[in-house]
Amino acid sequence: MKIHQKQKEEVQIFELVGELDFHTSPGLRDKLHEVIDRKIAKIVVNLKKVSYIDSSGLATFVEAFQKVKRYNGKLVLSELEPPVRSVFEIAKLDSVFLLAGSEEEAFRLLI
Repeated sequence: MKIHQKQKEEVQIFELVGELDFHTSPGLRDKLHEVIDRKIAKIVVNLKKVSYIDSSGLATFVEAFQKVKRYNGKLVLSELEPPVRSVFEIAKLDSVFLLAGSEEEAFRLLI
């Protein structure tokens, strides 16, 4: 998995490429924690190029979501491909997370 980070205005954006699983989720968890520890209020994770996610990937997002929520920040997941989106739906997490179809929509959800 490749993790690209960029800042756009006050939003921290993560662009992920590859599979998010037991082997790759610890790296993402570390990168998210670096941002969360600084209490960045607006975070977008673009999953457009993620082809697979397992339970450890979901757990990484759940943990990040809970930590961001504690300081009233927002975490938005954007551009989920159908196989990844279906994992969120099966786990009933599509109703918990802010899911956006595009990066522009993600920015609107952060307002």
